[in-house]
Amino acid sequence: MATLGKARQGEVFESVYSVIALVFILMACVELCDAVTVVDVYRLIQYDLAGVPFGSRLASLNHHAGSSLLAPGTDLSRTVVMIPVREVNVTFIREYIGQRQPLGGLIFLLPRIFSPEKKDNMVEGDNLSKELMKNTLVELERLLVHANVPYPVYFAFEDENINAVLADVRKNDATGQPATATTGGYKLVVSAPEPRKLASPSITNIQGWLPGLKADGDSNQLPTIAIVASYDTFGAAPALSVGSDSNGSGVVVLLEIARLFSLLYSNPKTRGRYNLLFGLTSGGPYNYNGTQKWLRSFDQRLRESIDYAICLNSIGSWDNELWIHVSKPPENAYIKQLFEGFSEAAEELGFKVGLKHKKINISNSRVAWEHEQFSRLRVTAATLSELSVAPEWLESTGGLFDSRPFLNEAAVIRSVKLVAESLARHIYGHQGRNINIFADNSSLAVNPAYIGSWLDLLSRTSRVAPFLSKNDPLIMALKKELADHTVEVNLQHEILDESFAFYDSTCARLNIYQVASVTFDLLLLLVLGSYLIILFSFLVITTKGLDDLISLFRRPPSRKVKTA
Repeated sequence: MATLGKARQGEVFESVYSVIALVFILMACVELCDAVTVVDVYRLIQYDLAGVPFGSRLASLNHHAGSSLLAPGTDLSRTVVMIPVREVNVTFIREYIGQRQPLGGLIFLLPRIFSPEKKDNMVEGDNLSKELMKNTLVELERLLVHANVPYPVYFAFEDENINAVLADVRKNDATGQPATATTGGYKLVVSAPEPRKLASPSITNIQGWLPGLKADGDSNQLPTIAIVASYDTFGAAPALSVGSDSNGSGVVVLLEIARLFSLLYSNPKTRGRYNLLFGLTSGGPYNYNGTQKWLRSFDQRLRESIDYAICLNSIGSWDNELWIHVSKPPENAYIKQLFEGFSEAAEELGFKVGLKHKKINISNSRVAWEHEQFSRLRVTAATLSELSVAPEWLESTGGLFDSRPFLNEAAVIRSVKLVAESLARHIYGHQGRNINIFADNSSLAVNPAYIGSWLDLLSRTSRVAPFLSKNDPLIMALKKELADHTVEVNLQHEILDESFAFYDSTCARLNIYQVASVTFDLLLLLVLGSYLIILFSFLVITTKGLDDLISLFRRPPSRKVKTA
């Protein structure tokens, strides 16, 4: 009978212990059981320049959400501030970054129109001022890219779920009760490892030829015209740096020109007495580092054969005027001839081309335009661009605002016609003649569908060079397309300038949880604990009696060791 009682008592204790263990497991999960939504987020770029750190230096997040409605002086060291870009206060951001005030993290919410997946033009219902939004993003990117930010910074796109979370957060913040471990609220969690430095990031140049009509059996003796465009980008968020205009437009114009002239050069009767060299270069945002290494790989004979090079940069968002930027004086005979050819073609197409002269400083490592790399090697070159002045360092290189809806496809088509007509008149000696070689509805007409398809592809593909592998699908696609229209297509792989270092963890998943306050957790624990004590007492009393229950809390008698 005693054995049976002990067994029953053991069963009771075992049941109670199981219940207690289960309750504590459930209590540990209380904070994580109410997941609201999961969204894709894109981290602010992290890089070093000559050993100096820039960008966001952390990746993981695990703090409560807050908004810009928090009262001044609020401790934000454990708060992730969510800010819609439509309402961003750059002064607030500059203050926290410049004064290095503690902050748990930042999440900027971008309008859906900036998504790489969106290609339609803006509609009136968006209530979005194009120019105002562009200026705001340019200022924000300039601040973030050139700052050392000691906490995680992410970008996300607005949607119904995240907007609803922000509305709740703002409601709480407006009442003066920001989310904390005591009050509860929303918790933002990004589980990401510590960012790692990319080892020896590579850049890849793509080159193709269209040989001219042979002279004395050797096409290498012919003069050469180079058409060049840098295809990579740089922006605050590498995963969103698609650069539809800078410089997706230049890449597309180059590909369409290669297609048009391949039709002309496929027939010996219309093949010009010029070689055409097409170059898609990398490392553009980094002083055109890829262009420099590509040119230095040329032998002297090829370099001296280049009559001139035309570099294409940001030619997809203009209205009535383009600019030709040169390093040699406008009085130079070659520059004068080049400008006159483009001016005549532009006038017939119904717009203007202006000339900008900027002398280069050989001792300065800063290269503002791609043609300057040619000029440093004494090769005549120019850059065609919608930009009237050279952009600042790491600006106009495919930032957040540079997306498909802001691109003018008609401007890209007109750019193709301008460059193609100017080149053809130079090659075939038709300067000064009103001859439209690439007339609409002819076999040599510009193909808008071809241009549109490539703009779509580039506008949804981020192209920050250090994050592109040597055999990246985009690089292979560009190589294949160039090979369809030219010959002797090859890739040149180089290592990016050692003064630049980049870090991974560019994308992540943001988990948003709605958590209860600690007060609620403690109250729940107290209620459950009381219930378990009552349950335990009831089970012991019904099975063993009140005396046994009391004996559990008595101090057991001490046992003295008998000594011999």
